Amino acid sequence: MRNILSETICVCAAACVLTFATGCQTDHQSSAQPTPAATQTSAPPPTTTAAPAVPTAATKAAPIRIKTGVTEGFTDKSGNAWLPDQGFADGETIQRPDLTIANAADPRIYQAERYSMTKFTHALPNGKYTVKLHFCETFEGISGPGERVFSFNVQGREFKDFDVWAKTGGSQRAYIETVPVEITGGQLVITFTPSIENPEINGIEIIPQD
Repeated sequence: MRNILSETICVCAAACVLTFATGCQTDHQSSAQPTPAATQTSAPPPTTTAAPAVPTAATKAAPIRIKTGVTEGFTDKSGNAWLPDQGFADGETIQRPDLTIANAADPRIYQAERYSMTKFTHALPNGKYTVKLHFCETFEGISGPGERVFSFNVQGREFKDFDVWAKTGGSQRAYIETVPVEITGGQLVITFTPSIENPEINGIEIIPQD
């Protein structure tokens, strides 16, 4: 009985020794495993800042052409587009499409008019412009100089006692008054003042200067 007990104790002791040794070997192997290499992270590409855009010259404003007395625009023989009647504070309009007009590159500019007006305005960027006022005496009630006289003011420049007949030498003859102006308040202003009969005008061109 004692021998059996002694053998049992020896077997148990041996098992414990073996288990301990195995555990130590396992821990040693685990600790000996190589550490994974660190992952190399690529540096972000350098940020490039775009150079500021070089400002370019502003686009030149297009000419503005207004055909008085009509409700639809048209393109003249030179390829210029004309807007229909606009910008006037008051007045009346009339068309005389069958008239023959002398001294005119395109008679249509003078075959309609606005008359009895007092003011014209048009918003514009500040700058220098050439304003062209188109006139033609087409009213059958005017038969000579001095029968239609009026004054007009273009952006502060005064034209006193203007007589279309006297300027052209007769009826149905085109005349253009060219006025250089400088806009400083964002608006072109033209005023008309009657003296004898009513003021009349056949067209207005507003052309930006270089």
